[in-house]
Amino acid sequence: MFAGSPSIAPYVASPMSVVRKMLEYADLRPGETLYDLGSGDGRIVIMAAQEFGARGVGVDLNPRLVKEARAKVEALGLSDRVRIIHGNLFDVDLSSADVVTMYLTTGANNKVRPKLERELRSGARVVTHDFSIPKWSYAKNLKFRENYRTHTIYLYRWQPE
Repeated sequence: MFAGSPSIAPYVASPMSVVRKMLEYADLRPGETLYDLGSGDGRIVIMAAQEFGARGVGVDLNPRLVKEARAKVEALGLSDRVRIIHGNLFDVDLSSADVVTMYLTTGANNKVRPKLERELRSGARVVTHDFSIPKWSYAKNLKFRENYRTHTIYLYRWQPE
């Protein structure tokens, strides 16, 4: 999508209030493992560990954002529960995920969809911010207005055919 980069979507951080709603909507529980694809500054995996007692794995291509996220994880003493991977989300095994979060575009979600279908175990939850996953039916969605814009959160429960 971007010249010289295998990135499939631009980096736009979800507001912290949206992050919290995404994790609540996913019904994230202590001890579960959450993968954030395109994790940026690490805010989703950090909140998952700090406030929900989960383990988090963030994956991002941007070395500056990975460095920033790793520094936050270290400073907060979360290194035992949060891991930030500098790499391509297509190269990361998602088979241990209880929850996957994504704030990508609809087109990017469509590119990730076959990977999710191959690797997720039955019952895994996928939560997306603002963009749906083509060809999947969401279990529920939440639209809400905050400040100057509207957000939509989609929750999917993966059930292989």
